Amino acid sequence: MENTTEPEFEKISEQASEASSKASLDNNEEQKVTAFEVEAGETGVDYDRLIDQFGCDRIEARHLEKIEQLTGQKPHRFLRRNIFFSHRSLDWCLKSFETGRGFYLYTGRGPSSSSLHVGHAVPFIFTKYMQEAFDLPLVIQLTDDEKFFHKQVLTFENVYKMGYENIKDIIAFGFDPEKTFIFSDIDYIKYLYPNVCKMQKALTLNNVKGVFGFNDSDNAGKYSFPAIQAAPSFSNTFPHIFGKKKNVPCLIPQAIDQDPYFRMTRDIAKKLKYEKPGCIQSKFFPAITGLSGKMSASLAHTTIYLSDDPSQIKNKINKHAKSGGGDTLKEHREKGANLEVDIPYQYLTFFLEDDDELARIAEEYSSGRMLTGEIKEICAKVITDFITEYQERRSKVTDEDVKAFTAIRPIDPKSSKMPPKPDKTMEEAKK
Repeated sequence: MENTTEPEFEKISEQASEASSKASLDNNEEQKVTAFEVEAGETGVDYDRLIDQFGCDRIEARHLEKIEQLTGQKPHRFLRRNIFFSHRSLDWCLKSFETGRGFYLYTGRGPSSSSLHVGHAVPFIFTKYMQEAFDLPLVIQLTDDEKFFHKQVLTFENVYKMGYENIKDIIAFGFDPEKTFIFSDIDYIKYLYPNVCKMQKALTLNNVKGVFGFNDSDNAGKYSFPAIQAAPSFSNTFPHIFGKKKNVPCLIPQAIDQDPYFRMTRDIAKKLKYEKPGCIQSKFFPAITGLSGKMSASLAHTTIYLSDDPSQIKNKINKHAKSGGGDTLKEHREKGANLEVDIPYQYLTFFLEDDDELARIAEEYSSGRMLTGEIKEICAKVITDFITEYQERRSKVTDEDVKAFTAIRPIDPKSSKMPPKPDKTMEEAKK
C-alpha cells in the first residue's frame, strides 16, 4: 500500500522548541528571534545560525530546479535571491505533487493595524506565486483572536473590524477566488474546534511555556491560541475542500519567526496520526532604519504602508533609510557602498524583478560610481510603482468580494498541473 505519510519524524524536545534564538555575534551583540520579537546587531540576523538553531533545512538549487520542472515557470525572485531560504518538508510536498497526491497552501495575517505595510506583503506575494505556479487550493487565516489576546489596547470589536478590512487588503494581492478560502478564527471556530481540542489535549502547559516563553501572568488565551494556529495545517479542518481527508500535505509560506508554532504542530501531528505540515520560510523585511529589526506597523514615521502616497514613500526613504554609502563623497567614491547594510539596496532585492538591473545597480553602487541619492531615488520609484498598482486593485475590492472569498463553499482541491495519480496495482487493490 502506498505510504501517504512523510517517512521521517523529528522529535522536538521542549528545549529545542524554544521560540527564541540567541547567539553571540562577531561584534559581541546578541540576536533574538521569537514569534513576537526580532532583534539583531547592525549587520542583521545571522540566518545560517538561525537555521542550525531552529533545526530547519536550507533551500538548495535542486529545490528551485524541481519547482521549475513541476510548474514550467522560472522560480520567483524570492527563491532566486534566497529571500525564502529555509524549509521543513518541502521535498515531501513536491514529491506529493509529482506523484499526483498534491498539497495545499496555508498562510495568515494577524490584524493589528488598519493598513498593511510592505513587509506584510512579502508572504502574500510569494503565496500568490505558489498558488498560480502550482494551481493549488489556499486557505488564509485571520488570527483576530490572537491579536485580542496579545494586544492589551485592542478591543474585541476593533480587532474583528480590522480583520475585515485586512481581508480586503489580502484579496487585492490577486488570489484566485475559485481556489482561495479566507476565514476569521472568530467566524470559523466551529470547524476549527475539533482539531483545536485534539491539539490542546495533546499539549501540556510546559510544552507551550517551553515553546513560547509565556509565564504565569500571561492570560489563558495566549496559552490556548497556538492550537488554533495549528488546526488549519490539517486538511480535515476544511471539509468543504477536502472532505474527511486528514493526510493531504500542507505547505505554509511564512517568515522564519513563525517557525515555533509549526515545530510544535509537527511534533503533535505524529501523536494525532496527521500529516506533518511543511513550511517554506523567508527572511525578514528590514526596518527602514537598519537591519537590527523587522519593519513594524507601530512605528508610523519609518514604516511604508500600502496606503502611503508617492510623496510619503519618497520622504520616508530619503529621510530614514539607512545608507551603506560612504560618509563623504570622497570616501564613497574610493570605497563604494556596503550593500549588506544598505536599506535601499536591500529593498530592491525584494521588489525589483529584473535580475540584470539589480546586478547593474549592485556593481555601480558598490564601486562608488552610483551615489546614495541615486539608489534612494530608484528604490522609491520601485516601491511606489508596486504600491500604486496594489492600491488600484485594492480600490476595486468590494464587500461582495469579501463574501465570496469567505463563503464556506466547495473548492476543487486538485491542480490542473499535477500529474495523474498512478493506478493501483492488483496487489495494492487487494490490500
